[in-house]
Amino acid sequence: MIVDLLIPCYMDQVFPETANNVVKIIEKLGCGVNYNVEQTCCGRTAFEEGYQKECKAVGEKLIKEFQNERYIVCPGAYCSGMIKNIYPQMFHNSSLHNEYKSVQKNIYEFTDFLVSVLNVTDVGARFNGKVVILDSCKAINELSVKDSVRTLLSKVKGLEWTESTDSCCGYSPSFTDKYEAISVDIGKRKIQELIQTGANTVISTDYTCLMHLKSIADNEVSSLQFMHIADVLASGW
Repeated sequence: MIVDLLIPCYMDQVFPETANNVVKIIEKLGCGVNYNVEQTCCGRTAFEEGYQKECKAVGEKLIKEFQNERYIVCPGAYCSGMIKNIYPQMFHNSSLHNEYKSVQKNIYEFTDFLVSVLNVTDVGARFNGKVVILDSCKAINELSVKDSVRTLLSKVKGLEWTESTDSCCGYSPSFTDKYEAISVDIGKRKIQELIQTGANTVISTDYTCLMHLKSIADNEVSSLQFMHIADVLASGW
């Protein structure tokens, strides 16, 4: 099986090693990976800031780049949720209706693809330490991605994981831009909650949440570490 890889723009620019780990894991599980180097962005930040015309132009580009009729794997619910749930508002009954429906049907968040499509629960990873799972709002509310994260982490040797509440980290592009102080305050409260679990590392499917909390934790002189789940699953082999 060959899959197409959609890497979130923020991961491509800031955390390329995580993108490489996604490829490493998928290839280990027997799949070929196609990465279209022309891909850029899903347009979500523009959409949430009110630039819907500009977002639609970016979305048209993405749709045209993923017309191979095969699974599209994305290590981020932020982008996957955009395509699944917001693209219909822009492209339903448009000239790209059939093309957008193809992308919408084929895209999967990374952990959901491993568990639901490949039926994989154990990738052979080893990670020593106690971690706390940070579920992103978009993963839960837009994609119902929750169980796959726990299924995969439960098989990682040496890892002890615990839960936090489903409370938000405080980040959303337009909200954070307009209400920075409130966004930071919510993030500080979330960090205190995570610290109280006794874990030393925070794991999430979404770097948007991790980046927000890490920037706050660094200013708070917290010892918490922040990792994408792909980096954990690529550890120890």
